[in-house]
Amino acid sequence: MIWELRHKHKISLLIEVSGLARSTYYYYAKHRMEPDKYSKVKEQITGIYNENKGRYGYRRITTVLHSRGYCINHKTVQRLMKQLGIVCRVRMKKYHSYKGEVGKIAPNLLERDFEATMPNQKWGTDVTEFSLFGQKLYLSPILDLCSQDIVSYAISDRPVL
Repeated sequence: MIWELRHKHKISLLIEVSGLARSTYYYYAKHRMEPDKYSKVKEQITGIYNENKGRYGYRRITTVLHSRGYCINHKTVQRLMKQLGIVCRVRMKKYHSYKGEVGKIAPNLLERDFEATMPNQKWGTDVTEFSLFGQKLYLSPILDLCSQDIVSYAISDRPVL
């Protein structure tokens, strides 16, 4: 902004109004015409990012750059990606089971006697958590213990209580 207005107004006035340090203005004015030393690396970063459909973050891009012969620090790659507006799209969250007690504990009516003499006498169920396309789904099949057939099942986006 100051660079464009410098012909119409005094630089000292522009610097004072903008709140920019005088040395900072002259530093950038001096280095304004120098070529970008990371231009080739930036092209490689965008190329690697697009080749892998936006799934690579700075760590994997740094590894690929090293394999292509570029000696560059991962922090520099991270900074350049931030300048380019490149962000890894997919970050899968890992499953962490909870070790404590959650919800209600049902009474142990079967007492490990899973044999049934006739259908619909004893049923069992369990809740399984799946993560599909970034969304958690819960599957709760109901199993008839006599015939080992699935009687019913429920799929929900909330845990079944």
